[in-house]
Amino acid sequence: MLDIIKHQVQFCVVGGGLAGMCAAIAAARHGIKTLLMHERPVLGGNASSEVRMWVCGTPGVIETGLIEELRLENLYRNTTPCYSVWDSILYEKVRFQENLTLLLNCSCQEAVCENNRIKSVKGYQQTTQTFHEVTAEFFADCSGDSILAPLTGARVRWGREDKSEFNESLAQDTPDGKTMGLSCILQARETDSPKKFIPPAWAKVYPDDNSLPPRGYKMCKSQNFWYLELGGNRDTIRDTEEIRDELLKIAFGLWDHLKNHGDHGLDNWILDWVGFLPGKRESRRYAGDYILSEKDILDGTIFDDAVAYGGWPVDDHHPDGFEYTGPPNLCIKLKQPYTIPLRSLYSADISNLFCAGRNISTTHVALSSSRVMATCALLGQAVGTTVFHAIANKCASNREAAEKYTKAIQQTLLDDDCYLPGFKRNISEICKNASLQSSEGEAEKLRNGLDRQLGTETNAWECRKGSFANYTLSSRQFVKEIRIVFDSDLSRDHLNMVSNYTLIPAVYAPPAALVKGFHLEIDGEVIFENQNNYQRFAVIPVEKECSEIKLVIDALDNTRETAKVFRFDFC
Repeated sequence: MLDIIKHQVQFCVVGGGLAGMCAAIAAARHGIKTLLMHERPVLGGNASSEVRMWVCGTPGVIETGLIEELRLENLYRNTTPCYSVWDSILYEKVRFQENLTLLLNCSCQEAVCENNRIKSVKGYQQTTQTFHEVTAEFFADCSGDSILAPLTGARVRWGREDKSEFNESLAQDTPDGKTMGLSCILQARETDSPKKFIPPAWAKVYPDDNSLPPRGYKMCKSQNFWYLELGGNRDTIRDTEEIRDELLKIAFGLWDHLKNHGDHGLDNWILDWVGFLPGKRESRRYAGDYILSEKDILDGTIFDDAVAYGGWPVDDHHPDGFEYTGPPNLCIKLKQPYTIPLRSLYSADISNLFCAGRNISTTHVALSSSRVMATCALLGQAVGTTVFHAIANKCASNREAAEKYTKAIQQTLLDDDCYLPGFKRNISEICKNASLQSSEGEAEKLRNGLDRQLGTETNAWECRKGSFANYTLSSRQFVKEIRIVFDSDLSRDHLNMVSNYTLIPAVYAPPAALVKGFHLEIDGEVIFENQNNYQRFAVIPVEKECSEIKLVIDALDNTRETAKVFRFDFC
């Protein structure tokens, strides 16, 4: 008989991709006792070293909140980009987070339900040959493949809808079970001399360019071979093993072609890595109280219950993948971001089940945009924040939390440096009523509730080394904490890792736009300082009465004379 370890928590997250990580971290940071169950040895899902897909999101509107924290940590720590370092950053953020228990190598296998509510889930941890049974008030399925749906009976959608169901011009004439496929990515490394490649006997053979579908095979900075894709015309869950086998044949055959059949300029390049765990784009999608559709995406809809946003193009991959001789995908760039409603982030059937990631309640067309990982991270943070409010207010269901506490959830997300198009962060009364002065610039922008550049409008206080901003309270009052948002150059190249390794390696560093050193004074006494800042968002606990709060800028990047601060306020 194998051991069973029992866990009693408030919130259980199944799936440790970026969505699951952000859901778990957000809840835990708000004091919710949380457990994250993940079936792989590393966190990050498609972003991890096992799959190695870039973290993509909304072009020109970089996501903030927890996903920006992870990206900036990577830029600081992972100076010569290495996937093991990236893995360690993701591991650290979860493993050492207070209120959060991490179970790696633990595959969810059972769920016990009563009255359309999950009581517990059970997972098997292969490394310890142990079962883990987790009882919780709320659950979130961030597994991508929606493992809790077949275990609970929750309704799901699969495949492509017809045009008439949601009035989608990009949908099919008749519905089918086809999806986007899976990819096994490869990475290459440049050396200083010619190197041979001997393909395995089982690899596909592509003797000339005409034997390959037209995909553009030139090695460049952005070449990550995403188009090595199959399986959209099969079952992307049950057929994964067979699809992987075919993908590996193609991947090794393609590299053989690039090295040995024709002049592709890769004589000095070697095959550095091939993914044996396929990255998935689509499978089961939960049926929520609202199903996001094509019109929402293309129109840039601002929902009253928006808790996240997207903006990746409508990027619908052909289900035949690499076997299709036409264009590999339909790509329609969006004019503006769209928001994603809370009603799409929970099961309409199971009253304490949320979802985040590529498995939210959408049509196939909408999924082709919302599925990318930076968007999924926002969805995860939104779910974790919602669970915090649900538990704090003793909500009986996901639907009750959405119906009664959406405005509070939105303000918490904004307060935690998430961006919601069309929404503005509230300023605390104590901060609003204080007198604010600064050594230079328009200090009032530090408490305008807009924490990023929006078009041509400048929402920031521009400062120099030695600049200060100072709040004077009308009387001594209790201050809980101070929050600051620095400029992290949201127009920068946002990709978290490189696709290939050139002879002259890429070098990562935090954005030069960031304030590098600052300190805080309360009533003339220094209570906090950071002379090695590399993050955008800072939360400094105070927990004391005071009458004056002062932010002093101590250092900027040596390439900059000025920097921007979007927020300096307190509650």
